[in-house]
Order: sequence, then structure tokens, then C-alpha cells
Amino acid sequence: MSTVESAVLIADLDWPGVREYYPRQSLDTATRSRVMQYKPLGRTGVLVSQLCFGTMTFGKEADEAESARLFAACRDAGVNFFDCANVYSDGLAETILGKLIKGCRDELVITTKVAQKAAPDVNGVGASRRHIMQQVEKSLKRLCTDRVEIYFIHHFDPLTPIEESLRALDDLVRQGKVLYPGASNWAAWQVAKALGISAAGGLARFECLEPMYNLVKRQAEVEILPLALSEGLGVIPYSPLAAGLLTGKYAAGGTSAAGRIAVNSMYNTRYSDPVYYQVAERFTAFAREHGLNPASLAVRWVASHPGVTAPIIGARNLEQLAPSLASVDLELAPETLEAVTRLSVQPATATDRLEEVIDPKYRSRNR
Repeated sequence: MSTVESAVLIADLDWPGVREYYPRQSLDTATRSRVMQYKPLGRTGVLVSQLCFGTMTFGKEADEAESARLFAACRDAGVNFFDCANVYSDGLAETILGKLIKGCRDELVITTKVAQKAAPDVNGVGASRRHIMQQVEKSLKRLCTDRVEIYFIHHFDPLTPIEESLRALDDLVRQGKVLYPGASNWAAWQVAKALGISAAGGLARFECLEPMYNLVKRQAEVEILPLALSEGLGVIPYSPLAAGLLTGKYAAGGTSAAGRIAVNSMYNTRYSDPVYYQVAERFTAFAREHGLNPASLAVRWVASHPGVTAPIIGARNLEQLAPSLASVDLELAPETLEAVTRLSVQPATATDRLEEVIDPKYRSRNR
């Protein structure tokens, strides 16, 4: 194993004795690039790579052979964190991932999800106890494992009381089939309510959130990321490239490339605002001016937020994967990151009190 492959860097940790267990190796110039760092996942004590690989393309855009190459490239780069869902490629993504993790399962942190439509019957969707219990067994079987580290409720289910879902997840934690519950695509108030229910009832709480977050979709900055920082939650944002928009492959206001925005109506609707294309144009121009790959810079920008644990990167082939993995090589000055931030529209504050953002005096108790 090379120095790069064996090097383990722990980000922002100075616990007593931690360096004895995770020594910071001395790297010469030739081996300095692409050394993956590992960060605590919220308050779980679990260390995860600073990038998480999302397997949504497995079994769809990436066949089994290409999926294996993507997985191997991530492992070679030091990634130990893989995100999946029961509905990705109708379960085939879990099946492929299950084959790939054999032989290294105990080295990895694996996630999957429940709540989206996974069966044709009327109850084959949602976050009811019935659906959760059915789907976790199917996911574990496809993944060829006895547990998943994180089990996400894929979206909020308005028909099922939060307590009902949390009690089902707590039972799975007690059974050892799920180590930590998580929430994806939940609003901050929904997560906060769930945390209160868990605290009051002694139930396993959400330990990780998976929101959308990128330079053109910054709503998570308003309440989700501050909530995560306040409550010690891990955050693994998806879509750091905005479905490829931030790579520069789409023309302004149009869908000129054969990517997700062009061929998938959901993504086309999600990124239909012309402002997003204007931001993407400014961003890609900025990246070119500074000699940076836009994809690498986009991922690095997401990772720079203090509330983010690990951006979820994805790819349909090795060529697409390379710049996202290379984001760990970028060491950007705070002024550069701030310049990137200014390229997009800052979301309104939760209270809409813009004056408190513009002038700190309005936040003073003694004004």
C-alpha cells in the first residue's frame, strides 16, 4: 500500500491520544495530493471520508461493470462512505453495492433509505411502521449485510405521525439492523420536531441529514445547516454539481447537453429558473479564470460550509468521477470561497430581517 493509500488524516480533531491511533503522516511532494481526510459524523463517534459516494447511477447510467470501476476508484481515493436507497434503479443499486462491499464491509459506512414508492400496492410508500419494517428487510438482503449505518427517511410523510416512524426506527436500532436514523429532504422544523419527540420519548434520534445543497440551491443555509451545527448532526448534502449545471455543460437558459436536466423532467423543473443558468455561467467563468475545474470547485465550495460533513458525489463513469474526487486536493483561501459565494443569490434569512445581515448593529442587545 502506498503512502497516499495508507495515510489517514483526521480533520479538526485534537482529542487526547487521537494522534496515536490516527497519526498524521509526513508526506513528500510526490505523495501529497489526494489524501482523504476523515471527519466525525455528527456526535456518533464514527469517522467518515470527507466525500461520500452516491450510488444512484448504479444499475442505470452505470452498468454493473462500470459501477465496479467507480466503486474501486472511490476506495482507492480513500472513500469509506457510500449512500444508497431502496428505490435507486428499482433496488438494483443496492444489489450491485451489496456485491461490491463483500470483503470490505466492516471498513465502510453504508446508508440506504425508505419512504419513496417501492411497491405497487397502496401501502408501498411512506414512513409507516409497516412500510419501514418491510423495506429494511429487503434492503438488507439486497445489500448482503446485517445492518446499515444510517437509515434515512427519504422524505417527510404527512400521513404518518413522526412518533410512529421514530418508534419503528428505534426498534430497528435496538435490533442492530440500523445503527443511526437519518432524515433526507426534511424541513428544519420537521427535524427539530423529531429531535424533540426522540428526546422526550427516549428514542434513537436522527443523527444525519441529507439535504439538497449547491451554489444555486442554498436554502439549506437558512435553517437546516444551522440546526445541524446546533444539535451535532452529520450532514451529507446531495447534488453539489446541481445535476451537472455547475460543470458548464448546459447553455444559458437551455438544455443543450444530454445530461439529467435535458432528459429528466424532474431535474428540468428543479433547475428551470433562468437565474440558475446565469449563476452557472458566472461560476464556470470564475473557475476558468482561476485555472480550476468547475466540478472540483463546486464540490469544494459545498464542503467548505462548517455544517457539512461530506458532500455526496456521483458519476456515471470514471471521467465524470475524477474531478469530484480531485476536490479534496483544492486548498482555497477564505477570500476565494467568499468570492464564489457572491456569484449566487443569498437566500433570505429565516426571519426576513435583512437589516441584521447587512448591519451587525441591528443584532446588538444594546443598540
